[in-house]
Amino acid sequence: MKAAMWYGRKDVRVVDIETPVVKAGTVKIQVSWCGICGSDLHEYIAGPMTIPVGTPHPLTGQVAPVVLGHEFSGQVVDVGEGVTHVQVGDRVVVEPVLSCGQCSPCQSGRYNLCVHRGFHGLTSDGGGFSEYTVVQANLVHKLPESLSFEAGAIVEPAAVAVQAVYSSGIRLGDTCVVFGAGPIGLLVIQAARAAGASTVIVVEVSEQRLAKAKQLGATYVINPQREEPLAVILELTGGHGVDVSFEAAGAEAALTQALECLKPGGELVVVSLWERGISLHPNLLVLNERKISSSAAYCRMFPRVMSLMTSGQINAEALISKKIYLGDIVAEGFETLWTDKSQSKILVRPR
Repeated sequence: MKAAMWYGRKDVRVVDIETPVVKAGTVKIQVSWCGICGSDLHEYIAGPMTIPVGTPHPLTGQVAPVVLGHEFSGQVVDVGEGVTHVQVGDRVVVEPVLSCGQCSPCQSGRYNLCVHRGFHGLTSDGGGFSEYTVVQANLVHKLPESLSFEAGAIVEPAAVAVQAVYSSGIRLGDTCVVFGAGPIGLLVIQAARAAGASTVIVVEVSEQRLAKAKQLGATYVINPQREEPLAVILELTGGHGVDVSFEAAGAEAALTQALECLKPGGELVVVSLWERGISLHPNLLVLNERKISSSAAYCRMFPRVMSLMTSGQINAEALISKKIYLGDIVAEGFETLWTDKSQSKILVRPR
């Protein structure tokens, strides 16, 4: 079968590999759609970041090259011994976090913080950018009939956004700012609205993404190339600042502004992944008792996310800006996302 494999920085190839087979406790899925994640793009442009190179991953024993793709939906075509909650023909999505179940975070129920954490499609022997993939049965969730396979491919990134909002201190009626209106930022907007935020301000340099942010529930949008974000945010909040800010841009200026725009005692939630370190002045925190928290992946969020999608509180398909076939994943996928910031979510069809 065909699969897109990461061999190194700027080196992703569509190659022929063996079709995987089920074993006890696993499920074989024919992939319908798989989204290109920001972490996939980071691996392509600046990796390896998560992908194991040289040293085998502690959970999977895998080393590069690896099959990419962890945001995907599909149909069950085979199940291994002992699998009872799904059957052949079921429409499903996969929660790709791999955890050991033995470390302290796992034992406390926070498997997203497993000290040996991995991801199917980054540190495993399979992924969603392939015609078929085999996963542990406990990672498989049935997709509601009201949701399309395309929407199913958005469940994973939506879970990242819902986790970030759910774990924050946001309360009914609060004001918030989202820095960055890429796929995660667009989903944070909707999750914050669902959580009861009265005002959602969005800061983003792409006019196309700002338009999409307005469509998906942003109260106000700011292009920092035309306006000074801090001044506008303070004006919009009567000089008080916002209750919560979400940093989903991965840029130093955005993180600094996300702190500066907080009211005293406000909270910044860092959602983005970073390719390098930055400089931060601690006085931005200390003098106003502001707080920084962070959110990593998700934990027991897939059912909640699919419920939000089914109720219409999260519009998943509105994020999709392009659909391509697996053979075009480099030129029309990774390179397009890297050079065209108007893109939001590109879905890949393996077959």
